[in-house]
Amino acid sequence: MSKRKPKSLDKLGLKNIGKIYYNLNYNELQAHEVNKGECKLSSSGASICDTGIFTGRSPKDKYFVAQESSKEYLALGDINRTIEKEIYEELLEISLEQLSNKDLYIVDAYCGSSPSSRRKVRFVSEVAWQAHFVTNMFIRPSQDELLDFEPDFTVYNACKTSNQNYKTHGLHSDVFVAFDIDNATSIIGGTWYGGEMKKGIFSMMNYWLPLENKLSMHCSANVGKDADVCLFFGLSGTGKTTLSTDANRALIGDDEHGWDDDGVFNFEGGCYAKVIDLDEASEPEIFGAIRKNALLENVVYDEVGEVDYTDGSKTENTRVSYPIEHIENHKEDLQAGHPANIIFLTADAFGVLPPVSKLTKEQAMYYFLSGYTAKVAGTERGITEPVATFSACFGEAFLPLHPTVYAKLLGDKIDKHGVNVYLVNTGWTGGEYGVGKRMSIKDTRACINGILNGSIEKAEFENFDIFNLSIPKSLDGVKNNNILNPKNTWADKNAYTKTLKNLAKMFTKNFDRYNDSGSEFDYSTAGPKL
Repeated sequence: MSKRKPKSLDKLGLKNIGKIYYNLNYNELQAHEVNKGECKLSSSGASICDTGIFTGRSPKDKYFVAQESSKEYLALGDINRTIEKEIYEELLEISLEQLSNKDLYIVDAYCGSSPSSRRKVRFVSEVAWQAHFVTNMFIRPSQDELLDFEPDFTVYNACKTSNQNYKTHGLHSDVFVAFDIDNATSIIGGTWYGGEMKKGIFSMMNYWLPLENKLSMHCSANVGKDADVCLFFGLSGTGKTTLSTDANRALIGDDEHGWDDDGVFNFEGGCYAKVIDLDEASEPEIFGAIRKNALLENVVYDEVGEVDYTDGSKTENTRVSYPIEHIENHKEDLQAGHPANIIFLTADAFGVLPPVSKLTKEQAMYYFLSGYTAKVAGTERGITEPVATFSACFGEAFLPLHPTVYAKLLGDKIDKHGVNVYLVNTGWTGGEYGVGKRMSIKDTRACINGILNGSIEKAEFENFDIFNLSIPKSLDGVKNNNILNPKNTWADKNAYTKTLKNLAKMFTKNFDRYNDSGSEFDYSTAGPKL
């Protein structure tokens, strides 16, 4: 363990700090986790932790301090709630009290692999596996870089405390994930879920970068041998991590990226993959990444640490974080040039969207702002049939600014760099969920490969009715080309037409929020027409 102390400890506001475990290496982290009883070891050598009663984020407990300097930029509403400065100060005091008189884990890390766009972030916690989590998920500075590391932003993870006065404060619950932009701090209380740290900093990058005319993106990215970059946008469950992890292409990152004047760059230094029903044959790279230094969350395992990935009794959101070096074919500097292709992934549980469609620039803007996928029965309590989900820019929960800010930046970059954009449905075919079946990974891979190798451009295209999308009639690698037009796969054509029209109405209704008179965006003409 390094005996070096982090700089500017006096600025943390903590009292009587005990031992400081600063930027521990993986062997040290695992020893702390196991010796403190925080983690068990899996049979493959990964650490296994439980995140307590919260196995996912708490979006209704996320707040920004109401300040004049940031209010002009923040898109306030259900996603971005504000609290008064006085309440934040109370919660900060609660957090500092919890972390005082303790041995602490401090991790200094970069968010962003581009030197001109990255931020220096300091994480303070009393839990070893949370230090492990951010060590996996962010970019680790060299020992020389740590010598003069002064954080741009500090996260206090006081997960062992909570806000007992939340009713008096008028807040949602005793959990808080709050941000003070002016003072460059964030505080977390009442939840142990590590993803709050990851997505919290992602939210801040989504605030900072667009104000510098740089695009922040909820997407994965990889690059081919000819330096052709591809971005994969998609909500959870659409295949973003799986499809970007390709043995023939170098992975840049699986979740969060920026796009500046030099090209695309990863925000993170690791990956965070769902592992429910993980299968070695279908996802060998991810399966192989679960070894020493990886951190499994909320999985079920036996007495010898053998994990049952099919068991979702704790949560369907079982996950693993691991350093990106665990993916053998990754881009070492986590950066590449400007994209040649962008792919929007959607898991259409209604079974009516084509497996692959080529979009015009206007359609790209429309489907980016729509951010569509569909939840299926069993994913959330009360869902018994497919439910359409629209999340602007495929990550609305993490957008502090208005979605059109990001859409305009994307459109400008598509124009400037001549990027091809496609919509790929990884959802259902032959009928909606419960009637049809999930699109095979093999067919989806064939669609992706056709985009990446350019063969799709040589295909004959036809118009897809109502949505007016351009779809290929045939593609190399697709065994049955009939699936390329979903109408061919439905036995009940009347049910198909009815379902297609219903989905079109859902898109139109959702997009009404962008058709206000004050918006400079009017891409509704690029959407479906009944």
